[in-house]
Amino acid sequence: MDHIDRKIIDILQKNARAPLKEVADQVFLSSPAVSARIARLEKAGIIAGYQAQIHAPLVGYRVKAFINLDMDPQRKPEFYPYIQQCPQVVECNCVTGDYSMLIEVLFATTQELDQFINHLQQFGRTHTQIVFSTPVEHRGVPVSDATEPE
Repeated sequence: MDHIDRKIIDILQKNARAPLKEVADQVFLSSPAVSARIARLEKAGIIAGYQAQIHAPLVGYRVKAFINLDMDPQRKPEFYPYIQQCPQVVECNCVTGDYSMLIEVLFATTQELDQFINHLQQFGRTHTQIVFSTPVEHRGVPVSDATEPE
């Protein structure tokens, strides 16, 4: 991956629908060359997919929360399929610290969140934080030269 690939990734992270000609103009290559680079980045798994960013409150999800779950590691084989089928789960991470899972969720109401937490507690102790505001939205993965893998 060179500096041109990184620039292409930056452009696509800001706007995945950027026209190929616009991307090509910004990196000073032809559209076919940029298309080939994007295809190579996709094939290598560096670009894993494309998705629209949705403003959750405008589609009814007014409650965003992070749930910490303290779970016995032996429960993971039954927990993972359960959590993967929960549509309100935006992300679930296995983490270090006092809790073993960090789960980001979106719900229409705090009552729905409460019901979800009640079900989740079958797997262990929870600690929930409801988000008041998000001063920094998801902004993509930094791909500057300093992040080159060794």
